[in-house]
Amino acid sequence: MIAYLDLPSGISGDMFLGCLVDAGWPITALQATIAQLHLPAGSWVVEQQAVMRGPLRATLVDVRAVVGDQHRHLQDIRAILEQSVLSPAIQARALAVFTRLATAEANVHGSTLEEVHFHEVGALDAIIDIVGVCAGLDALGIERLYASGAPLGEGWTNSAHGRIPLPAPATLALLAAANAPTRPAPGPGELVTPTGAALLAELATFHQPRMKLQRIGLGAGQKEFAWPNIARLWLGEPADGGQLVQIETNIDDMNPELYGVVSDQLFAAGALDVWMTPIQMKKNRPGVLLAVLAPASQEQTLADIILQETTTLGIRVHTVQRHEAPRDFVTVNTRYGAIPIKRKWLHNQVVGSKPEYDVCLQVAQQQSVSVRLVYEAAQAAAHALFAPDAA
Repeated sequence: MIAYLDLPSGISGDMFLGCLVDAGWPITALQATIAQLHLPAGSWVVEQQAVMRGPLRATLVDVRAVVGDQHRHLQDIRAILEQSVLSPAIQARALAVFTRLATAEANVHGSTLEEVHFHEVGALDAIIDIVGVCAGLDALGIERLYASGAPLGEGWTNSAHGRIPLPAPATLALLAAANAPTRPAPGPGELVTPTGAALLAELATFHQPRMKLQRIGLGAGQKEFAWPNIARLWLGEPADGGQLVQIETNIDDMNPELYGVVSDQLFAAGALDVWMTPIQMKKNRPGVLLAVLAPASQEQTLADIILQETTTLGIRVHTVQRHEAPRDFVTVNTRYGAIPIKRKWLHNQVVGSKPEYDVCLQVAQQQSVSVRLVYEAAQAAAHALFAPDAA
């Protein structure tokens, strides 16, 4: 499943949670997720409320810290996540969002990643927002998240550092680091918070995909404006089906160190796969065939990246057809902890399963064991549960 985050009135962490709950993730599941963080008893409240924003009904998720809260460093956030019983995949995703926040705050305030205080975004409500969003996306089976441009309003707001202009400096730094598109807001005020910007920058690809809509989730903001203060999460399946494009070019005069950066940029812009093949070119020069598989809607964006970031003078584009097996994610328990497994389906049967390598690597590093042992333990647990003869 894919999802598109439509932002007519910006985004904050609680608005994102409202979208997920309105789209079908039970509020009790969100509350159970936060309980796994082992935060101090009675320190937080998460409630759901149906509200009207202008003429539209939406879901407001109210997240409150009910005791005096503290400012935290990145290492404090990491410790909270690592001491939780959340899956390693959700821990890693949430920590990546917080790392973006810490980097932006450090850059804005002339500090270091280790020294920077999170202030508002390190408070309990921001921890609940970020962990909740990462868990909700996983629970709804959203494999790829897209987002519209961010509407940025002008004005001033109070912060732990004093009075600052809008958009907040950390918000701008986060969106700039992600090369995110922006647009004028429907009015003044803080429509995109630093927490919302960090979630967008880490989790979303900024374009509207072709999709077959299945349902819509509306999340409400806390404030009342002259327009409906909502965000909308569109959920569905890719509409391209198996129709894709393959973009490729031959290169024989580029520093090999640069290929990794090009690959990262292509994936960030929506490429489904990127690969490089050694080839022999004219004048007996060794070269590289750089190839990209992508939805047709992303052709121009990816072509521009290749033309800008490599030495090539031209590219080729072919329309291709792909048959794709359905897949989903489940978690298995091993002696090393919980590991997410990607399952492949065919004709309503599981015909293959594969552990998520990045999570296996993270768990192996945390426990000082070979990644091979973690991977094989997860594979064995998956085979016992999902192999055709397991029943």
